[in-house]
Amino acid sequence: MKTIHAKELNDNFNDGILLDVRTAAEFEEVHIPGSRLMPLHELDPQKVKDMGGSRVALICRSGNRAKQAAEKLEAAGHGGLEVLEGGVTAWDEAGLPVNRGKKSISIERQVRIGAGVIIVAGVVLGTLVTPWFLLLSGFVGCGLIFAGLTDWCGMGLMLARMPWNNRGGSCSAEGGATCAR
Repeated sequence: MKTIHAKELNDNFNDGILLDVRTAAEFEEVHIPGSRLMPLHELDPQKVKDMGGSRVALICRSGNRAKQAAEKLEAAGHGGLEVLEGGVTAWDEAGLPVNRGKKSISIERQVRIGAGVIIVAGVVLGTLVTPWFLLLSGFVGCGLIFAGLTDWCGMGLMLARMPWNNRGGSCSAEGGATCAR
């Protein structure tokens, strides 16, 4: 899988599609002008193919979800895929133009908050009600280990589908961004 650095993408990517695979809320907070939104959990290889363009640059916050999107698209026979190294974060840090909107809590932070709440609830309930609730904390701990080892997080995918991460109107054409859904 080919990666591309922010400055190189900005300077040498005139004929391709900038496809952002973050959630609508993350996209609304900050995105690259001209990018199109298709959240990873809604990624449709046929829709990407229908967009045309010989090159597709995949964008997320840091690069991990974009790599997952590239793997899915490659498996469906897509070529000309490039992953923005470091994602929107690297683009912004390079001083390149971004459109900013309403702030939101990143999926990664939501996972940490959710996991922490479930673990604490399991310990409290395990102490006060029945020790069986301690299994809840153990289950979440195992999930975090699995996510760290495989770079796949079920809780993150579930949170990405929540209404607060898929606000209506996030895919407006304001600032040159479009919704590819």
